[in-house]
Amino acid sequence: MAFQATGDSGGGMIMDAYEDAGGQGLGPTPLETFLMGLGACSAMDVVTVLRKKQQNVTGYRIEVEGVRDQPGSWPRPYKSITVRHILKGENLDPAAVKRALELSDEKYCSVSATLREKPKIESVWEIESP
Repeated sequence: MAFQATGDSGGGMIMDAYEDAGGQGLGPTPLETFLMGLGACSAMDVVTVLRKKQQNVTGYRIEVEGVRDQPGSWPRPYKSITVRHILKGENLDPAAVKRALELSDEKYCSVSATLREKPKIESVWEIESP
């Protein structure tokens, strides 16, 4: 159940299923990486904006939590997602932090923008000869 994923950047990672679904714990699940991508996208935006605002962020943690229906029904998309930003730094300006989050949510984060757009998803297939 483990799959190597490689992006256009050349960076890659292994994703795997939970052990009870045949995985071996070799990497996060696809849905976990989905939430990780949202968190990382937002964090990169927030750090960039706060640096431009001369804010000295010395620590930053993001906790992303998704709520889904209980197991047993399929599919089980996220019904809600909470992105919690926990920042540390001397004299961080709450207004600057709030504005950085707004800019990430409303303007810069392509992951959250994609979620809001609900893009059409099309599956295509092909079979390669051995």
